[in-house]
Parts: sequence; C-alpha cells; structure tokens
Amino acid sequence: MLIEEHIKRNKLKTYLLFGLYIFLFAAVAFLLGLYTGDVVTWGILFGVVFVVMFIISNFFGKNVIAKMTGAREVTREQEPYLYHTIDGLSIAAGINTPKAYIIETDTPNAFAAGSSPKNAIVGVTRGLLNRLNREELEAVIAHEMAHIKNYDIKVATISVVLAGTIVFVAHMMRRSLFWGRFGRAGMGGGSRRGGSGKGGAAVIQILALIVVIIIAPLMARIIQFAISRKREYLADASGAELTGYPEALASALEKISGMQKDDTKLDNDAIKGLFIVNPSLEDSAGAVGSEQTDVMSFSGKRKSSLFSTHPDVKDRIERLRSM
Repeated sequence: MLIEEHIKRNKLKTYLLFGLYIFLFAAVAFLLGLYTGDVVTWGILFGVVFVVMFIISNFFGKNVIAKMTGAREVTREQEPYLYHTIDGLSIAAGINTPKAYIIETDTPNAFAAGSSPKNAIVGVTRGLLNRLNREELEAVIAHEMAHIKNYDIKVATISVVLAGTIVFVAHMMRRSLFWGRFGRAGMGGGSRRGGSGKGGAAVIQILALIVVIIIAPLMARIIQFAISRKREYLADASGAELTGYPEALASALEKISGMQKDDTKLDNDAIKGLFIVNPSLEDSAGAVGSEQTDVMSFSGKRKSSLFSTHPDVKDRIERLRSM
C-alpha cells in the first residue's frame, strides 16, 4: 500500500479516536450531572473545559510538551551540527525548518511537537547527539520530519493535553468524592425522589465513581497510546524514504532501544508516546539488547499491549530491513 494511502487511513482512524475523547468528556459530565442532580451545569462546565484545553493544545501545546520533557531551545550558533542536519532534511521534506530543542540527558531519544509544519519543533537528547553517527542521526531526524509532514505532531500534541486533562479531572473528582462534596448532593437528590429514587441514585453513584475514578482516565491513556502506535510504522517508512537509507534508521533503533532507563526525566506516562522509542523499561520486551524476555501470546507470537506506547522495536527494525 502507498504511503499516501496509509496517511489517509490514519487520518480516518484519528478522527474516530478523537471522537472517543469527546465521548469520554460527555459521559463523565453526564454521569456526574446525574450524580449531583445538575446535568446542565456539568455539561456546560465540561464543554468549556474541553474547548479551552483543545485551544491550548492547538496553539500552545508544543510549549507545554517542551516544558514537560525538560527541553530547551537552542540556536544555530549553539548547535550547528544539529541544525545542519535539520536544515538538509527540511529541504528534502519540503517543509519549514523546525526549531531545535535539546534535553540534557545521556539517554538517547528524540521527539517532535507542534500543531503544523509551520510551527513545529524537533527535540533530541544530548545522548542521541553523542551516541549516533551522522547517518543514524539523519535517520532519526528524518523520522521526526515524517511525523511533522504527516501532521502526526498535531494529533499527538492534542492527544497529550486532552488525555492529561481527563486524568487530572478524574483525580480531582476522586478527591472531591472522597471528601463528600458531591456525595451530599447526590444523596440529597435521591432523598427527594423517595425510596426507589435512593436505589437509582445509589446505582448512579457507583457508575459515576467507576467512570470518573477508573474507566475515564484508563480509556484516555489507551486512546493516547493507540494514536501513538499507529503512527510509528508510517513515520519509519516515510523517514527511510526521505533519506533513502532504511538501514541507518534500523541501526539507530537498535542502539536507542537498548539504552533506555527507568526513572529518567523522559520517563513520563503523559509524554512517552511522543518519543521515537519508549523512554522506559516497561516496553523493553521488544527492545533490542534488553535483558527481559518477550511478552508472548498463547500462539507463541509477541503480543502488543493496549498500554504499549510504541509497536515492537524488533518488528520495526525487521520492516525497515525488508524495504
């Protein structure tokens, strides 16, 4: 299948996934409204929150992500080698040159963020610059350029902010429920409707608790990780096509995947899906050089988890070397 066809299919799947985000916001607002006896107020409140966070993620998302990753912007004078690589690949990709950011950590990795190719950023770690040769660095940057050109960065950036918002809202609701602020309102609503009303209110309370405390943030993360996984294969193929040398990216993935560590500044559930490989050991079953064993299904094949931020690294390398 042509890369352009993959892009179209990914866009359709993305619209469906964002529809699920809207559904999550609506479901939480509706059930919480029933729980407190004020559906309209909660509907308006959650609608405003969703719109505001969407606007923030669309216009300021790259700044939020740069802050979360600990990345700082660098100039051409400070990092001429990095900018020279980015300039050449930007010309080849036919897009504006993104601003370069550096994360001061020895763990090699890279990411891209922004709302469009016109205001994108590319971030790399100090470890990536120090550990990869020129061809491997170009391959990694080309992968990130593919994310930019395919508008993956817009989707990923918005996804990070929306998923984080749902998780944060769920956390706040859990604290409020624990301290009884909503409990009094819910129980009050039930008492006005009599005995059967109390039974219905109790069921609604249970549903609200499940959705707000468990299901909503869980589903938000699953959607976010699904969005991330679906774009890595395409970015690998597009990046390899851009450089004309798939082996360089395969070699870079081998090096990078075996050097990730837990408890680094990159190991953040909210942003790990943005990086070229998962920046923690939780997904190291598929990492080349990992000491952990592969996660196997009953059929004997490696199994992809709903909570994996990236497809299997070994599979990505095999696909690149078969191009």
